[in-house]
Amino acid sequence: MKRRKELLNKHPYKIWEGKNGKWYTYLPCKEKEEGRILKKRNSEKDIEDVVISYWKEQEENPTIDEIFNEWILKKVEREEISKGTRDRYIRQYMGTFSIFGKNRIKDVSEYDIEDFMISSLHEKNMTAKGFSNFRILIFGIFKYAKKMKYIKYSITELVNDMEISKKSFRINRKNDDEIVFMDDELPKVINYLENNADIMNIGLLILFKSGLRIGELAALKCEDISNNIIHVHRTEICYEENNKRIFEVRDFPKTEAGIRNVIIPDKYVDYLKKVCSNSSGDFLFEICGKRIMTYQFRNRLRTVCKRTNVVCKSPHKIRKTYASMLIDEGVSESIVISQMGHTDIRTTKGFYYKNRNGDKTRIDVINSVKNL
Repeated sequence: MKRRKELLNKHPYKIWEGKNGKWYTYLPCKEKEEGRILKKRNSEKDIEDVVISYWKEQEENPTIDEIFNEWILKKVEREEISKGTRDRYIRQYMGTFSIFGKNRIKDVSEYDIEDFMISSLHEKNMTAKGFSNFRILIFGIFKYAKKMKYIKYSITELVNDMEISKKSFRINRKNDDEIVFMDDELPKVINYLENNADIMNIGLLILFKSGLRIGELAALKCEDISNNIIHVHRTEICYEENNKRIFEVRDFPKTEAGIRNVIIPDKYVDYLKKVCSNSSGDFLFEICGKRIMTYQFRNRLRTVCKRTNVVCKSPHKIRKTYASMLIDEGVSESIVISQMGHTDIRTTKGFYYKNRNGDKTRIDVINSVKNL
């Protein structure tokens, strides 16, 4: 009786007796334009049974959408992911699960999941990275469903048993000159920044000379600077709250390896000292007492690229340029990963190391090779 009362109290619509002696209520129904459907039974108990049956099914056999929302909420509450990561997961989910997410978990078979994943791979024309992000959601949803005893099968075994050819993934190829600042572009940008050294341009200079992430730069304080050393241990994060973008500083960086001391060349120490001496607020890079945020640095970089007739690139491309320069100059691998905040040189070489030489330089290099 207590359980019946709980479920009836959960029902948002009234239960009433009609003039014909029949009992009526509404049940939620997304398929209907008005969002509800009328139900009729011969007695009050019968109509209450319909209501109770409906809400028990909602609790014991939720939709994939409902499971995803529960899973993501708990991840944020336990601080396993940031709010920014939450927003990214939600965007990815909405782009892929819009139809499949309406299914109730107990109505979805292992075959349905495999078919959904393979169909999404081809219909969405996913890259290998895009499919990897898609799998994160699949694992999260169905592992949570098993934990809640909605399903018994292992999603890990199911996915690992799937046969997917590497040829199935869309290859997103970009030329190196789209990924890094080339050897003929970099001097133009650096000269412009040095000759127009306002606080935002100094910030961009520090990116080029340190390889910092843009969020790490925006979160720096004067106390983090000690001559040639920048102590990195914060980052800016961005997330949505009530349809509004929130930018805030988090007291730890993107990864554990992100906590590090980054060395900058002697020539640029004075630039940092200049910014520190003019700072009157909590953060190193501020204008009129307000912290300069990542999107403002991004906008300034676009402006600088246009004014120097250089192909517009993002701050992350600065980071790739920096890593490529260190490797080209033969800097030891331990220093490279320390500067970059990586744990493995394979990450740096595999995703950050690009050719920065133009055609003329490469021709000269090849022509200088003996026995060719």
